Amino acid sequence: MEHVANTRPEANPSSRELRSTALRALVESKGFGQVVMAVIVINAITLGLETSERAVAAAGPLLSAIDRAALVFFTMELTLRLWAYRFAFFRGGWNLFDLAVVAVSWLPTAGAFSVLRALRVLRVLRLISVVPQMRAVVGALFRALPGMGAIAAVLGLVFYVAAVMATELFSATFPQWFGSVGASLFSLFQIMTLESWSMGIARPVMEVHPWAWMFFVPFVVVTSFTVLNLFIALIVNSMQAVQADEQQRSERVEGLAHDEREAIIEMMEELRQEIRELKKPGERPRLML
Repeated sequence: MEHVANTRPEANPSSRELRSTALRALVESKGFGQVVMAVIVINAITLGLETSERAVAAAGPLLSAIDRAALVFFTMELTLRLWAYRFAFFRGGWNLFDLAVVAVSWLPTAGAFSVLRALRVLRVLRLISVVPQMRAVVGALFRALPGMGAIAAVLGLVFYVAAVMATELFSATFPQWFGSVGASLFSLFQIMTLESWSMGIARPVMEVHPWAWMFFVPFVVVTSFTVLNLFIALIVNSMQAVQADEQQRSERVEGLAHDEREAIIEMMEELRQEIRELKKPGERPRLML
């Protein structure tokens, strides 16, 4: 978030601007973030305990009170951030995410809306917006989505071709696995995940069709070891790009801070030089009104 610069240097900032600046400093402070993180963790623990009948029987009212207090705290926190940033609050993706999570928690959970009670656990996801490392991981995932879409398209094409081939080759002898294209897609997905693919599917098929390994082995190599590794490589590359951007941003901030310090030091040296020139030997410095 960038602070709006005053276009009139000679004008004094209004009390409203001072309050907004103070609120920004508060909500962006490290201590405030740690308090929010602690409340999220405590609320996550209480939400988990509310699923235990034994815990509810022992401290049900206390757990409910903590849950309501946490919701009120999150609402007050968002109110402070909204007051501090005004309309700029809605330009932040993470701000909208936090607002949606807290708004869902205020939905009624009685009667026909009782199923919405389970959505309260979404508040735990706010840890993603609070912890910078988690935000970096999610940012890398979103940054990799275009490339992941292309890889997914290639994987889907390979799956479709392999499903049609498997249906043509094995549907007569193994209809439970390859009786249709849909059944073949599901069976091939199991093979791709390497979940009991050898003893569960491949070897029984090879007992009837000894040459079936010529189909299964290339499919496993292409899908499990090649395409999926492309996903991992793309995500790692995106995370490295995000970290590089963060490093460049921090270097720019440090450079600006260094330039400001140098300018301040230079101004102080000029003031000292002017004071020395005003002073004469044996005379006291006179105050200039």
